[in-house]
Formats: sequence, C-alpha cells, structure tokens
Amino acid sequence: MENHVADQIRFYRRQEGLTQEQLAEAMGVSVAAVSKWEQGVSQS
Repeated sequence: MENHVADQIRFYRRQEGLTQEQLAEAMGVSVAAVSKWEQGVSQS
C-alpha cells in the first residue's frame, strides 16, 4: 500500500508540473519530507 501512495504522490505532482521544492513550499513541509513520501519511506 505504501508504495502505491508514493507512486500517487509522484504522479500527481508531476501531472501538475511541480518540482518537489514547489510542492514542499506549497504544503509547508521540507523537501526532504516530500522526497521521503515519494520513496515510500515512513516518517514516525
């Protein structure tokens, strides 16, 4: 399931033409967080 979520985040970000940096800024999170989401890395 986690990889599916990661794939969806990456797909929709790219569909909107956003970089990880732009998405991070829009969401108020770090670029590292977006990167981890797209890699399917859990953050606890």
